[in-house]
Amino acid sequence: MSEFRSRPGTARRGIARHGRLKVHTAWGALGRLLAASVAVVLVSTVAVARVATWDVARSVKPAVHLVSESTSTPPPKQISAIDGGVNLLLVGTDTRTGQGGEFSSKDQLAGSSGVGLNDVTMLMHISQDHSNVEVVSFPRDTFVPIPSCPNPNGGHYSAMSSQKINTTLTYGGLPCTVLTVEQLTGLSIPFAAQITFDGVIAMSNAVGGVPVCVADKIEDRYTGTFLAPGMHTLSGNAALQFLRTRHGVGDGSDLGRISNQQVFLSSLVRTVKSSDTLTNPVKLYGLAKAAVNNLTVSESLSDPNTLVQIALALKDIDLGKVVFIQYPTNYVTDGVVPNKYAANALFEAIQADQPIALSGGTAPGEIGAVVQGSTSTPTPGPTTPATAGSGTPATGSDSGSASSGTDATDATGAPVTNDSGEVVLPQSVTGQTSAQVTCSHGRTLNEQ
Repeated sequence: MSEFRSRPGTARRGIARHGRLKVHTAWGALGRLLAASVAVVLVSTVAVARVATWDVARSVKPAVHLVSESTSTPPPKQISAIDGGVNLLLVGTDTRTGQGGEFSSKDQLAGSSGVGLNDVTMLMHISQDHSNVEVVSFPRDTFVPIPSCPNPNGGHYSAMSSQKINTTLTYGGLPCTVLTVEQLTGLSIPFAAQITFDGVIAMSNAVGGVPVCVADKIEDRYTGTFLAPGMHTLSGNAALQFLRTRHGVGDGSDLGRISNQQVFLSSLVRTVKSSDTLTNPVKLYGLAKAAVNNLTVSESLSDPNTLVQIALALKDIDLGKVVFIQYPTNYVTDGVVPNKYAANALFEAIQADQPIALSGGTAPGEIGAVVQGSTSTPTPGPTTPATAGSGTPATGSDSGSASSGTDATDATGAPVTNDSGEVVLPQSVTGQTSAQVTCSHGRTLNEQ
């Protein structure tokens, strides 16, 4: 069709004679362009999310059935924050099976085969209104009762009155660890996941590395971790070995290692939130794919959208409301036992969905990470503990005895709350928030 052009010197006839034509201003054109761009972005985002969901779903491994799970098929998930609260148990196994030759040839630490031992057991609780999060780490050498657990080969394992919590994987796998923690805490745990060494490497790579601060030299010949004081961005195997190191931090115990892990985890939360990962569907599903490729999950997590929903529930939570907690214990021969008074105070607050405040330091005794500040670049220096009552938690705390918790209740025995409405936990409950920038308390070979 030929295009109509007006001749020079003649007026161009309007096509619509019955009304005045609209005047198309530059602002109107810009508005239409902006609207069209937004529409394209929205359509593209949904398309990317759908393609990513399909791609992630292809990678999902066979799921594990928890004792409390229903056998009915759940409805499809929406791409939005999950409704209500969340209790999720993350278990890290030390198995070398299927992990490649690297962990058998270079790793000097004795390893497990098969399902392995759960050397990392962490419970994440997200409140019903998505306003606060608690992540509780259970020391691997904690003696706890283990309930009767289903045997994957048929029948049940007998209940045991006292075994180390890191043996629960060997008595029925992930479902047994969930049952044990449920019995220990009084909480229902509908979501669970198990991660291997390779999984930790993949997840740290997916976020582009995690910056950690080292206050004192870390030297650990067993994991090959040698870090000078200062800032280090860790990913891959270096991140894994930093999380595993025990001899090179604190007093060489698992309690010191948990505090060191919280240095990494709090920085991980800050990294994810600062990089807008939780608002970027491409990054979010990249994390989800790294997860499902390397996690063994409960059936409740077999839909990758559920992982995304849980992640979106964390999107708007203030860093100061994400609290990493070390499960309170007392020392005994060859391990630790629960500090029942302090543990009850902790889980009563979590059960009631109340926000909490820590009055103790970063770890029992003087073995914890060094507090440098809040959400700012830390300046590594000497391991000088902050003074209690200064507004910054002290590096150390009491010995963890049950009597040390009496400062967390008033004259009637009710828990004390601060001006922010947070339940103040006993001093024997230690840890840190994600807003607190901490540095690892290193340990040299000469100190080992």
